[in-house]
Amino acid sequence: MISLMLGLAQVMTASPGAMRQTALTAGPNQALSGTLLQSVGEPRATVLILPGSGPTDRDGNNPAGVRANSYKLLAEGLAARGVATLRIDKRGLYGSRAAGDGNKVTIGLYAQDTASWVAAARKAAGSPCVWLAGHSEGGLIALASAGQPGICGLVLLEAPGRPLGQIVRSQLRVNAANAPLLPQAEAALDKLEAGQRVDVTSLHPALAQGLFNPLVQDFLIDEFRYDPAKLLAAYRGSVLVVQGGTDPQVGQGDADRLTAARPGVIRADFPTMNHVLKEAPLDQAANFATYANPDLPLAPGLVDRIAAFVTGKRP
Repeated sequence: MISLMLGLAQVMTASPGAMRQTALTAGPNQALSGTLLQSVGEPRATVLILPGSGPTDRDGNNPAGVRANSYKLLAEGLAARGVATLRIDKRGLYGSRAAGDGNKVTIGLYAQDTASWVAAARKAAGSPCVWLAGHSEGGLIALASAGQPGICGLVLLEAPGRPLGQIVRSQLRVNAANAPLLPQAEAALDKLEAGQRVDVTSLHPALAQGLFNPLVQDFLIDEFRYDPAKLLAAYRGSVLVVQGGTDPQVGQGDADRLTAARPGVIRADFPTMNHVLKEAPLDQAANFATYANPDLPLAPGLVDRIAAFVTGKRP
């Protein structure tokens, strides 16, 4: 049974017309931590932002050099348009450290946490339902959570359209520097996709200590079982697929597969937007430089498009 214990911490309110920020907790023992941001007054809609892979925090940053503040900027932009947002730390990380071991997770556990957060957001914002905005791997979690009560619909931001094992292969192959490691990496992916753990003793250290670290292999085995397009095909709610044209991590083909999963899926393309939702060129060095720049705004028109979707203004 999914636990829906809720928590509400102190509200900090600035001057009239400013943003109101509320610290929220949820889940078993109130161990999950997040931030609700909204303009003063009743929100036009409420959005739960589900983070991407790895140790990504509620602002969209992680220790691997990502400091783009993408989720914080998205939350502020939506709040300025009357849309409340809840951005969260995943279980086992940052403010949610006490919720458990961040490596001993499954997509099912993340879906349980999502249900807890939906209930907490509905209570705190006074909304009848909550939109799930899943970024990257968070898009898969949104799809795996979509059948739960209290969800208005989905916004899939640079989300995978194929099983994650296939995407990892594509990401490895696109970088020529990975060529010497590909045979080992492909063999390891084959085993994980077959539900088997990988012996890392003979792997190159870059693979053994990183992608195929034994601590995360059980999660990868679980995650690789899911096909995002099949999950979307089974969901009957409203869906917006958002795809950038300069994303080096999740490509147009993923968005195409999601859009084609069933009739009625809405697509929004931003030709010069990359994976961290910033405007960026195709050049790899310049593109990745945006990942570490919190001062760059989000891609033009992105916040307006999401706000219009979740408030019912269809183009």
